[in-house]
Amino acid sequence: MAKALDGVRILDFTHVQSGPTCTQLLAWFGADVIKVERAGAGDITREQLRDIPDVDSLYFTMLNHNKRSVTIDTKHPEGKQVLEALIQKCDVLVENFAPGALDRMGFTWERIQELNPRMIVASVKGFGPGPYEDCKVYENVAQCAGGAASTTGFDDGPPVVTGAQIGDSGTGLHLALGIVTALYQRTHTGRGQRVLAAMQDGVLNLCRVKLRDQQRLDRTGVMKEYPQYPNGTFGEAVPRSGNASGGGQPGWILKCKGWETDPNAYIYFITQAPVWAKICNVIGKEEWATHPDYATAPARLPRLKEIFAEIERWTMTKSKFEAMQILNKYDIPCGPILSMKEIAAEPSLRKTGTIVEVDHPQRGKYLTVGNPIKLSDSPTDVRRSPLLGEHTDEVMAELGYSAEQITALRTAGAI
Repeated sequence: MAKALDGVRILDFTHVQSGPTCTQLLAWFGADVIKVERAGAGDITREQLRDIPDVDSLYFTMLNHNKRSVTIDTKHPEGKQVLEALIQKCDVLVENFAPGALDRMGFTWERIQELNPRMIVASVKGFGPGPYEDCKVYENVAQCAGGAASTTGFDDGPPVVTGAQIGDSGTGLHLALGIVTALYQRTHTGRGQRVLAAMQDGVLNLCRVKLRDQQRLDRTGVMKEYPQYPNGTFGEAVPRSGNASGGGQPGWILKCKGWETDPNAYIYFITQAPVWAKICNVIGKEEWATHPDYATAPARLPRLKEIFAEIERWTMTKSKFEAMQILNKYDIPCGPILSMKEIAAEPSLRKTGTIVEVDHPQRGKYLTVGNPIKLSDSPTDVRRSPLLGEHTDEVMAELGYSAEQITALRTAGAI
């Protein structure tokens, strides 16, 4: 079966996480992703956080599936000619260098347009135009500058970054959408364009509900669904809200049976208004369904701590899976806190391709996250990440270089 992006060729200048997340997603959808790396070293993540000596790390392998690797000396005159040939043949160039790096290599937007006016140049940067646009940014910096950290954690503690890589992988997902959109527009205009995904912008987009809450706070001075209400105080900015749901249906993480020894024996429980009577019946507080202090959502807001404490008395008598099974019978929204160990062993995730086992010639079998987006007519086949420079000769031949020319370029150090 054909893939959604069959025929699209990506020139991948990305490294670490944000850029490779983007290009891997495009490769899963069928694009031919040619990853350009430095000879002898390659993407820095090949050697970062290694668990097996002298073997590509999981950090690298899990971000570079379905790609081809070529090694080119971009500073060598003949190596630069190879890059020019690639730019002429490819549809998209993706990079997440430090600001200005591509220009210093001699590949300004104007030069790329001369070589290929249909080329789309897609970039991840830390910040968009403004006072910080020349600053380098990493994952946690993006979370802080994008507003996520200031609103994460508990009110009596410091700002907290999340383990979800919303700065790196989140921005990579945004960039992939921008690339596909630009490819579609090119079918009408015939022209390439620049696509920018700033990490600060991507993080802010993912925590937009907090910007919503800032405006509500400015207007009313209080937000009744936050745990600070009614006995706490609100300042000028959106506070950290602990495990509150951040929406109109109050939620909290509650202990389950075994929490004393299992750090993940918890469940997220949402007191959704339409099933309030069912919640009361399940936890044995039937009288709350009609009591004026509990019967309506507005009446419950000042009493959320008391309500969740009562629900927790019930959840502590059940394992998180037992509680979920019972609650789902009554359409009560909930979800177990799953550890990475539990997720890795979950059969349903293996069946859907969300967790995939891949065989690597050097490290053997390992688990990776598969394509999170499922298309009915474009199935994803997760192939292992490339060895450093594994496809240099293959790609050079596709560019029209003969075996003798490839040998000469390698002897000269250009590839």
